[in-house]
Amino acid sequence: MSNREDGFLKLLSNGELQIKEKYPDMYETLIDEYHRQKNVLMMVASCSLVSPPVLACQGMIPVNITAEGYPDQRYHAGCTQIDKIENMAIVLAKQLFNANYANVQPHSATTANEIVMFSLLNANDVILGMDLSSGGHLSHGANVSYSGTYFNSIKYGLDKNFLIDLNQVESLAKKYRPKLIICGTTAYSRCINFKAFREIADRVGAYLLADISHISGLVATGLHESPINYAHITISCTHKQLFGPRGGIILSGKDSDMEILIRGKKRTLSQQLQKSVFPFFQGAPAMNLIAAKAMAFKLAMESDFRSTMNDVVRNSKILAQYFVSKDFDVISGGTDTHIVLLDLQNKGINGQVAERALEQCGIIVNKNMVPNSDRSSKIPAGIRIGTNILAQRKFSKEDVIKCGQLIEMVLANIIIDSDNTGTVRSDVKHRVITSVRELCEKNPINEYL
Repeated sequence: MSNREDGFLKLLSNGELQIKEKYPDMYETLIDEYHRQKNVLMMVASCSLVSPPVLACQGMIPVNITAEGYPDQRYHAGCTQIDKIENMAIVLAKQLFNANYANVQPHSATTANEIVMFSLLNANDVILGMDLSSGGHLSHGANVSYSGTYFNSIKYGLDKNFLIDLNQVESLAKKYRPKLIICGTTAYSRCINFKAFREIADRVGAYLLADISHISGLVATGLHESPINYAHITISCTHKQLFGPRGGIILSGKDSDMEILIRGKKRTLSQQLQKSVFPFFQGAPAMNLIAAKAMAFKLAMESDFRSTMNDVVRNSKILAQYFVSKDFDVISGGTDTHIVLLDLQNKGINGQVAERALEQCGIIVNKNMVPNSDRSSKIPAGIRIGTNILAQRKFSKEDVIKCGQLIEMVLANIIIDSDNTGTVRSDVKHRVITSVRELCEKNPINEYL
């Protein structure tokens, strides 16, 4: 090992040791969280495990650099290596998604959505996005979000089979003439027909924005149709299914060079997006996160990642089939992705109670709104289950079925205390915790943690 490399590695190890020395409470809490993650079934659909090289990049020294601007166009000196890092991330993002344009600076997917909207729209312009209770996202036009208050937000939903109602989308688009249509979901388990959305957008002269935050790994590996050349703009986070750091990306395909007129100025779409990320919306990028994004993109091109994505879909289908067989109300009757959405109303419990009861037993899911329910988001009717981490743990079919059995066991043995609280029978709780520990020990995540 060269002296040059040795000094670099000592810097990293010294930082870890000094956490214990300078802030022991933080050190112990981090250790506790490490062991919690190793010994519980993490089945929240918006979570995944970040691999060690991505974690390492996130903690690297590019965090020291202020790098406002873009490669070769910085507002500060000392960015030669920083430019290389950002250019690597851009090239890899374009390769991974077969895109013509990529911006890797957005701090989150929500920020990426904000950037796109404020880049292309004016106050009170009409946007058309999926209703939150149908599986949409806050930043797609929810009333409590900037997207539903600054813009005139119209919402579409699902048909009687709990599939996106494209007839309704077209009808609303023709009636309200939105300037932007958003396709993308946060609690929808079926494939999205991006081609149909683009056809509707073209008929009414709207931009189409695809948010693939939840399915970006499936898109990258060809297990879900890509929106890159259907949507004018595609955005994603980098942590949910790319196993990267918390951050966002903006992509565009064949439309990236289309000329647009925005507020009296002609630019290409990609030029408009560049100016909207910086300097309009963000200042200096988080260069350590961009290094971590590049590492995640690189890993997502490996065969093992595709194998994991195959397991993600296989596992969710197994779980959905199991819950259907046990008379659970599985929204849409199944899944095409990593999400299984359960409506628990026929079981006499709500999502809040279910989430807390499962957590008591070492099973982590999240409460979630379900279609055709008048329950609020605080005490919703269902739970959302995800299989990203089960696939990363290399769970077998039998292991996945066991997860379903444990969830069923907990939900069948809750003692309701009030509308939003409940406890699990102590004997059942002990049995489930033991089984969860055995599953975790059988399928360790040493590769990640």
